[in-house]
Amino acid sequence: MSDVFGNEPFWVVALKAVLIFVILVVFTLFNIWFERRVVARMQHRVGPNVHGPFGLLQSLADGVKLALKEDIVVKAADRFIYVLAPILATIPAFLAWAVIPFGPEVTIPFTDQRTVLQLTDLPVAVLYILAVTSVGVYGIVLAGWASGSTYSLLGSLRSSAQVISYEVAMGLSFVTVFIYAGSMSTSEIVAAQEDLWFFLPLLPSFIIYVIAMVGETNRAPFDLPEAEGELVGGFHTEYSSLKFALFFLAEYINMVTVSALATTLFLGGWRAPFGLGSIWEGANEGFMPVVWFLGKTLGFIFLFVWLRGTLPRMRYDQFMALGWKVLIPISLVWIVAVAFIRKLRNEDMLDQQALFIAAGVAAAVLVVSLLIPERSSGDETAAHLGGPDPDGSADADDDGSFDGGYPVPPMPESTWNQKEGQRR
Repeated sequence: MSDVFGNEPFWVVALKAVLIFVILVVFTLFNIWFERRVVARMQHRVGPNVHGPFGLLQSLADGVKLALKEDIVVKAADRFIYVLAPILATIPAFLAWAVIPFGPEVTIPFTDQRTVLQLTDLPVAVLYILAVTSVGVYGIVLAGWASGSTYSLLGSLRSSAQVISYEVAMGLSFVTVFIYAGSMSTSEIVAAQEDLWFFLPLLPSFIIYVIAMVGETNRAPFDLPEAEGELVGGFHTEYSSLKFALFFLAEYINMVTVSALATTLFLGGWRAPFGLGSIWEGANEGFMPVVWFLGKTLGFIFLFVWLRGTLPRMRYDQFMALGWKVLIPISLVWIVAVAFIRKLRNEDMLDQQALFIAAGVAAAVLVVSLLIPERSSGDETAAHLGGPDPDGSADADDDGSFDGGYPVPPMPESTWNQKEGQRR
């Protein structure tokens, strides 16, 4: 970790903090426009194209409209917590960027001051990001509770369970990065990827993190806390005006945060892609690395948009089973495997080619395990949908529901037998 952090003049720290805030706000406005345009192309529509060149000012117009709308506080709400919740959801999204490295050490224009393109760093910087982003879920939970609405409360409870489940898988995917880099500092992790980006030898961890970051940010197909089909709007059903805009802002900044963290941990951070650094000497110098960093981050934003425009929403029990029964066990096995591989490499018993082959096989096993259906037996499916039917089949009623099964809770044994007797 650089000795520069903590020894810089106050004006330098303030300048970097303001620039990070401005970059995040502008990036968020761009991402909203970008998402609407990409989804429109996927659906053969035009998308925003009126306000500003290519419709780029549409997000700004929507933000101003939200801020100027009438602010309504529902009667059943706990007013103080109701107002505090969107603030608690938004502030942690900005704080996480304090330890994200944008680039190397540079000279501030029009001055002789040298500084690193990073606000600060910590020996446990990645754990700091996990801790800060976890605070954001309190805003969602309190919003659902303080609204005095059943739909909002159910959405907030879903969100808390979702964040807990997928944050475990996300944290476990970081362990292998710590093993390879020998540090939890974000700047040192980027420095450790000078010759090889970690997504290659740690491909299973990268795949697990990408899945977990979509679940962590409540984005489609994992947007169960705000599923309009059953919860109207989820935890922010009773919110309007600027408070709703804050939730909206927090969601998009969290998308950028997890994308930037994926770039930092697995894609070399601000380093030039495709080996440009060995061809072009200035690729990793000055302010050019900021362009590489933001470009890689935008690639992950496109992945978020692509998933939203492609996949349908998962059922909640399937979503939780994916986290607890698939991602977490695979993460634990992969951590043990990486520790074993590192031990063999330290003893000069494993070369680079064999390492890549092992990582490819592990990634293939992970992908195949995700494609295996949850239940392959027809009897198990019938048992889930129906009750104790003698022939092992489930009988559907006229309304499409199943006797004693999903989505209707199972009936007691006596009631089932009585109903079967009436049918016969």
